[in-house]
Parts: sequence; C-alpha cells; structure tokens
Amino acid sequence: MVDITHKINTLRSATATAIVKVSQQATIDAVVNNLVPKGNVMEMAKTAGLFAVKNTHLSIPDCHPIPIEFTSVDYKIEGLTIEIIFKVKTVYKTGVEVEAMHGASIVALTMYDMLKPIDKEIEISTIKLINKEGGKSSFKNRFPATIKAAVFVCSDSIFVGDKEDRSGKIIVEKLESYGVETAHYEIIPDEVDIIQERTKAYAKENQLVIFTGGTGLSPRDVTPEALAPLLESRIPGIEEAVRNYGQQRMPYAMLSRTVAGTLGKTLVLALPGSTNGARESMDAIFPHVLHVFHILKGNNHDAK
Repeated sequence: MVDITHKINTLRSATATAIVKVSQQATIDAVVNNLVPKGNVMEMAKTAGLFAVKNTHLSIPDCHPIPIEFTSVDYKIEGLTIEIIFKVKTVYKTGVEVEAMHGASIVALTMYDMLKPIDKEIEISTIKLINKEGGKSSFKNRFPATIKAAVFVCSDSIFVGDKEDRSGKIIVEKLESYGVETAHYEIIPDEVDIIQERTKAYAKENQLVIFTGGTGLSPRDVTPEALAPLLESRIPGIEEAVRNYGQQRMPYAMLSRTVAGTLGKTLVLALPGSTNGARESMDAIFPHVLHVFHILKGNNHDAK
C-alpha cells in the first residue's frame, strides 16, 4: 500500500455513476412499482452499495481502510436505462474515488442479480468517476511569478562544523517540490542579533523566510525570542498545525516553539531543527500555507 502517513486530513468527496440497461419497459415498470419477485430493487441495491463502500479495502488490495462518513445513492431513469449516482464523503488523508466507483458497481450488480429472473438481456456499462474534491488538486495555488525563499539553519554546532546540516537541506528540497525557489541558504549561529538582522534583510527580497533550529527549550534556543519583536502579525493556526501534526507522530512535538507570522508581505517561519521535525513541519503546512500570499494581497479564501 502507498504510504500516506505524511498526509493531512481534509474533507474528501467523490461521485461515481454506473448504468444499468434493461431490454424492455416491463422491467422498468416492475422496478418502479416494486413488483420484482426478489424484492424492492432500488432499496436492496442501495443497501448492498452501502455495505460495499465501507469494505472497499477488502476487495481492492491497494485501498486503505477509510472511515466512510457519508454515502448517498440516487437513481435516474430514462427510457430503458437506470443511472446510479453514488456519492461518498470522508475526512481523511486519501481520496474516496475508488470507494465511490466500487459502491456504484455493486449497486449495479445487485440490480442485475435481482432483475435477471425477469429480464435476460440486462447490461451494465459506463462505471465512471464524475468528480472528486478535497485532495491536493483542490488546493493548488497559482502565482504569476515564482515564490522565493531564504532558508537559515540556526545551530552553533553546525555553524562551527561539528555537525552536518540535514534539516535545512530537507526544507530546500521540499520547497523545490512545491515550486518555490530557494534564493538564499545559510547556516548561522544561535544569536538573536544575527537572526534579527537576517530576517529584516531577507524579508525585503523574499516572500518566505524560514529558520530551522533554535525552537527548543535549551538556553541557546533563541529563535522565537529573536523573531517575536519583528513580526507584525502572528499566525497561530500555522503554529498549531505544525505542533498538532508532530504530536500525532511523536510525543515530544508539544515542546517545540514553532513560530509563524508576517513581516510586511513576507511569511516568516521558525521550524524545529531536527531532521524529522523539519520534514514533518513542512508536510504539515505545505503547500497549503502558500495560500497566505493570496490573502496578503487582499484576496479571499476562494482565490487560487
């Protein structure tokens, strides 16, 4: 199965359809008037679909067990065809497209099974996805120009060469995967005045200024103290998202003093300095956090 442990939960939905075509009007009349010997076709088929969608992972090997939180089944009859419209919703890390298609197909098969004693020429066709929402494609942000970032590694030991930087490189790699250009990358010591000087200087030319390291509780962890006086608006939601994401993966994440805020039109972030902390922080908020640049221009949340 594909690893989805790095993903975040979002509201996901998908709608799929399937077509059942009968060979005679008498079959349609029997369905509509509830005269089929095996019972109420639409209700039985709907029930089968509800069971099926919740157990898709038992039939399709690569599908994850998903908490299905809403399912609806509707029918549209035109001539000799019955269209099945199957909708699924969840709040989870992965989409429900296959679940919706699986549900629609089982509804169709159940209808076939119930109708075959009175109609030997039934066909099932056109099982397809109509739409899906809530995944990465639903939250794409488009910008007229490339977003530029400055990345700083705050670490005394890395600055003097005792250790090798990993967290900063991970952040640079992640930014590249989101289409953000790292215009500047630098290792600096844990000094308040240096952190402040770099923030003010590079916020003038970059939309993103990211620090990794110095967010813990040791005496030399001063990144939050250095940034707090400079930030014009703190963004608690970003800070909470980073800590919540980390806390779900390891218990010490609650001790991190992640910082997020704006300086002019620049987003300033202070992320953990550990390798996993940096990686998980980026996974927690990117690429969705880039939407802040639309908001800073005065657009609403629907702008992309």
